[in-house]
Amino acid sequence: MSLANRFRPALANRRVQLFYKPAYARIVRTLAPTLAAIAFANAAHAQGTMDFSGAQTLMGTFKTFAMYAGAVICLGGLIFAGIRMMSGRFQDAIPGLFGALFGAGVLGWGAGWIGSLTGQSM
Repeated sequence: MSLANRFRPALANRRVQLFYKPAYARIVRTLAPTLAAIAFANAAHAQGTMDFSGAQTLMGTFKTFAMYAGAVICLGGLIFAGIRMMSGRFQDAIPGLFGALFGAGVLGWGAGWIGSLTGQSM
């Protein structure tokens, strides 16, 4: 018998033996996952109280930015292509036309996709 066990009071020994019985250990091992699941389930129910009203305002700002950026890109590409075409270099105008096409895509699909994330109408 070790020195620590020799000086331990009898009541403490009984308490230690009570909690180390195999039946109690099996009950604790069985109930631990259930108690953890209940704790996480209560935390999951709390998420419904979050307020996302500011998200619609933020997404509206992003949608407006996409519309303006698409319009500027489209107009810039058309101006670039027009200047190149007027000078007779049609081959150099092709990148400007693709830029205008990209700007139209940002204007149409970008703003539409951002608006659809929050259910905003176009």
